[in-house]
Amino acid sequence: MERTSLIKKALILEWVLIGYNALEGIASILAGWWAGSIALVGFGLDSFIEISAASILIWRLSHRGTLEEETKKEKKALRFIGVTFFLLAAYVIYESAGKLLRHEQPDSSVIGMIIALLSLMVMPYLGLAKRKIAREIESRALEADSMETLICAYLSFTLLLGLGLNTFFGWWWADPAAGLAMVYFIIKEGWEAVRGEHCC
Repeated sequence: MERTSLIKKALILEWVLIGYNALEGIASILAGWWAGSIALVGFGLDSFIEISAASILIWRLSHRGTLEEETKKEKKALRFIGVTFFLLAAYVIYESAGKLLRHEQPDSSVIGMIIALLSLMVMPYLGLAKRKIAREIESRALEADSMETLICAYLSFTLLLGLGLNTFFGWWWADPAAGLAMVYFIIKEGWEAVRGEHCC
């Protein structure tokens, strides 16, 4: 498939991601606020961080130029995506640690589990499709963005586990622990992106 067609396909995937994440983010934050679930609220915020990353990728892929200009745009997009990882990690650490220290027990959230299950089905497909295109067009920024989408699939599993343990076994600490379990992967990918390890 020629480069132009691949870029168009990547742009479609990014727009689909934005649409899905907007709905997922609003639903997760509302459900998390209602249930007092930091993992669910953090998951919802991650949806809007992914929207920011997808938006910068749309900007990056929509504007062509010389090799030097392309390299600069690629690095800018990559750094921006890296920063979004750190913002999410800071929020999750702050809220999860606070919940554990205060022994705040979230309510069960069936809606949250449904959201997590849906994302567990949608995100791997989008992430792997973007990664395949990224390697074919040699876009490290798109590859980093695809990794952020795949991390969302991991976050979906972690969220589902935390909410499930709280709902079915009453393990209140599973929810903030699930949030903290997300942090290592979030920071690792953010650091690699900011350092440009995915880039050029």
